[in-house]
Formats: sequence, structure tokens, C-alpha cells
Amino acid sequence: MAQTKDENLGYMSDMALELAQMAEDSGLATLAYLFRMAALEASTASSGLAEPDDPPRRMTSH
Repeated sequence: MAQTKDENLGYMSDMALELAQMAEDSGLATLAYLFRMAALEASTASSGLAEPDDPPRRMTSH
């Protein structure tokens, strides 16, 4: 199931990049920026799925 989520997030990232390019070609820089941020979010969410069972690690002062 994690593979399906990874594939979906990869597809979303690819589509967001294509939309960003189309927006940039149309002179819509702000919209292109937003699509690039969506692509970045999808790609980083994808890498976060690798180890879902690991507890969050907190830094301590000692």
C-alpha cells in the first residue's frame, strides 16, 4: 500500500511541475511558484512514507 501512495505522490509531483511550466509559459509567475511548491510538498511527503513506524526523535540538552 505504501508503494501505491508513493506512486500517487510521484504522479502529483510530476503533474504539479507540468502545470508550473504551463503557468510560467503563460506569464503567470505566482501560479507557477505555487505549483512548484505543491510539487516540492508531494516529493517530500513521498520520502516521509519510507519509515512510518519510527517514533519522532527529539533533541535533548543532555
